[in-house]
Amino acid sequence: MLFTNYNELILNGNTPILQQKRKDILEMLTAALDAVQPYRVITDVIHGSQLVFPSETIDLASFDHLYLVGFGKASTGMAQAVCDAVKVTKGVIITNDPHARVTHNSIEALVGGHPLPNKESIRGAEKILDLFQHCGENDAVIVLISGGGSSLFCQPRVPLPDLQNTIDLLIRSGATIDEINTVRKHLSLVKGGQLAQQTKAVIFSLIISDVIQDPITSIASGPTAPDPTTYLHAEEILHRYHMWEKISVTVRRVIEEGKKGHLPETLKPDDAAFEKVFNYIIANNEQACQAAVKKAEELGYDAKLITTSITGEAKTLGRYIVDKVKNSLTKGHAAFITGGEPTVTVRGNGVGGRNHELVLGCVEDIAGSDMVLASFATDGIDGNSDAAGAIADGCSLARAKKKHLVPSRFLQNNESYTFFQVLGDSMHTGLTGTNVMDIQIILQ
Repeated sequence: MLFTNYNELILNGNTPILQQKRKDILEMLTAALDAVQPYRVITDVIHGSQLVFPSETIDLASFDHLYLVGFGKASTGMAQAVCDAVKVTKGVIITNDPHARVTHNSIEALVGGHPLPNKESIRGAEKILDLFQHCGENDAVIVLISGGGSSLFCQPRVPLPDLQNTIDLLIRSGATIDEINTVRKHLSLVKGGQLAQQTKAVIFSLIISDVIQDPITSIASGPTAPDPTTYLHAEEILHRYHMWEKISVTVRRVIEEGKKGHLPETLKPDDAAFEKVFNYIIANNEQACQAAVKKAEELGYDAKLITTSITGEAKTLGRYIVDKVKNSLTKGHAAFITGGEPTVTVRGNGVGGRNHELVLGCVEDIAGSDMVLASFATDGIDGNSDAAGAIADGCSLARAKKKHLVPSRFLQNNESYTFFQVLGDSMHTGLTGTNVMDIQIILQ
């Protein structure tokens, strides 16, 4: 069962109707996650010794050796599926799950840092680079890329503590993932397409997207994709979020030297390295949301997928979605589904994340209604909490008042996790082994 507190989440509904709706939401989210499980999506594209896509088919047996590298929250499941399907000579993966294992004698697994890189992130990158440099021209490397890869796969141009501080400030600033990754790419020796120039082998990147609209240039900071951004863009982002004076002198110097052309730029589309690189998206938020829609319809709901590109400040987005539902023409037994990745500007020192904040932001808006709302991080981690998100219904505010919980106070301190923990409405799954951003579901 996906949710470890499944029964509690259902029974917290004050009426049989609310309990049924809570149960239905948990089933929809389970279906969504099943659709983007790493092992499953890899087996969907490997048929025998061939990689099969709508546009082309690649025979992996035509290469002398097949190597495997991976980095991201889904790397373990993806790697196991590849190893079960084809003969792999050697491989290295970097995951965030200390309990993850790949059953293959020649696959080395390391546990890197997330959301901030650590020494193991660097050690894993060094092992991957070493493998790349030993590959020949008639070899192939399958590169498994998924969310979290920016942090887990790290070869920085600056000292690790300086990089950690810069990324931590960006995460807390409310910057988008594209903006954060633009800075990451220009403080790295392997991101922004730079990994592609490290081997003579042909590269096939299989990518599970955790970025809105699936830009391969941004997912895990685009290690095998051409980069349209520059050092100037990185500097502008740091100024935009008033961080230029807060970051280290070393970071500023790298960006300034890069702007002057004294350091190489990230790789651009015309670089010869990309002649032997092929990137494929094999799973994304749209796929997960469509599975949720299908499950909702099976359960008897009139289901609508509103968008898979939701972004912006989490605590106001929930209110926006609720208002959109209230003003929709659909009445009765209806399910509204959105996906994407909200942001949080951290001003307090509490525990929580974008999904908890999104739900907490509209607890008062749905009070007294028959609505049930959940927001769920598909990787099982919401911000700095140990939960995947939260669920609320029309009775949540009344239940909170009985426990003397005031939503606005918890929002001010970014303490959304504690609010829902007290109510028993944080959704717990543990690490899911995948990551395609977030999903929100409202049942009317």
